[in-house]
Amino acid sequence: MEKPIQIGSIVFSRAGRDAGKFFIVVEIVDDKFVRIADGRMRPLSRPKLKKIKHLKATGDIHEKLREKLLNGSVVYDAEINSVIRKYNS
Repeated sequence: MEKPIQIGSIVFSRAGRDAGKFFIVVEIVDDKFVRIADGRMRPLSRPKLKKIKHLKATGDIHEKLREKLLNGSVVYDAEINSVIRKYNS
């Protein structure tokens, strides 16, 4: 059984042009869609709308980024990129 996806979750894209890459969930739109960003090709200023069924949760949640996103604090693309870089390499 897959882990539930929440804000701050590290996810793997299984379909689309970005298939095979890791992202962080920055917003949950509804029960079928989320917005994801990687801090580089998909910055926080224009996150990608993605169907949840096209993502696979890694089970990892970056708590520091999660707290910042939920509190409305400033999150920089460099922060997201540094977290995602560990997974994509």
